[in-house]
Amino acid sequence: MATGSTRPTSRDVAQAAGVSQAAVSLVLGDKWRGRVSATTAERVREAARRLGYRPNLAARNLRLGHTRTVLLVVPALTTEFFAGVYTGAARIAAQHGFGVVLYPSPEGIGPARDPFASAQAALDGVIASSMAADALTGIRGDQLPLVMLDSDPTGSLGAATVNLDIADGVRQITDHLLGLGHRHFLHLAADIPSWTFDVRARELTTRLTAAPGTTLRTARAPIAIDEARTATADALATHHPHPTAIICDDDKLAAGAYKAIRRLGLRVPDDISVTGLDDLALATAIDPELTTVRLDAELFGERGMQALLAVLEGRTPEEGDIPVQLVVRGSTAPPRAS
Repeated sequence: MATGSTRPTSRDVAQAAGVSQAAVSLVLGDKWRGRVSATTAERVREAARRLGYRPNLAARNLRLGHTRTVLLVVPALTTEFFAGVYTGAARIAAQHGFGVVLYPSPEGIGPARDPFASAQAALDGVIASSMAADALTGIRGDQLPLVMLDSDPTGSLGAATVNLDIADGVRQITDHLLGLGHRHFLHLAADIPSWTFDVRARELTTRLTAAPGTTLRTARAPIAIDEARTATADALATHHPHPTAIICDDDKLAAGAYKAIRRLGLRVPDDISVTGLDDLALATAIDPELTTVRLDAELFGERGMQALLAVLEGRTPEEGDIPVQLVVRGSTAPPRAS
């Protein structure tokens, strides 16, 4: 246990909670689901609170601009979204004389090797997507001033969190479809254990539970078009009553749903409405164009960098989630009368 004036470490938290340091990183990095029990996760959080453990308190004692380099850790660059996050972060960094190194986790959402001989010597801080939180252990990014993106603010590993208002995005989608008259829904969920996708599922369930006469089924798929097509086809073959609307966690999932619907001889939106989330370039490349929620990736990156600069300077980062916007296009319409 930490004693005297020594700041508590992740090892102290692990000892207090009776778990490994790896478990502490998983819990405080919001990557524990499916890996440790909810009881264990709560025990780790309680130990961290009791000890006053904050990995980034040392940031206030660092000389701002020691290397003037920040690491942005993201999942593998499979969409342009994280490219936008980088663009926004680099823009703010340049205004303050900093550079941003982009580090996509080689395995997408798994562990990663340290790209530096010593990350602590090479970097002033880290901005990391919660979807790539496992990579932080490999580079020991949790020992540096850290800002988490898309992370649970009540149990984040970082000194600050920056989030998009994903819950409101789901509310906007759901209200739009309910307003069109839809009552039978399929949720095509991203098969990724991450806080941001938990928020989508939870908000969707809450919203539809409050709407009389609705049904909701869930199918899961990796964020890849072919896997999404297979998951959608399987769901449509087994779910009764058939959904009149498919709510997808991501635009790429929606593109897979389109392919499944068409292979069944059905049409979007005449037979089934489809929605996405992200507003990628893909959303206007498919036909009909996709109703989706626009996430401002560049603003997301800007806010992440601004938060890290605040941490480095000992200031309190700006609070409040970043607003999102429903964009209604041709993939949604009232359900066909029975």
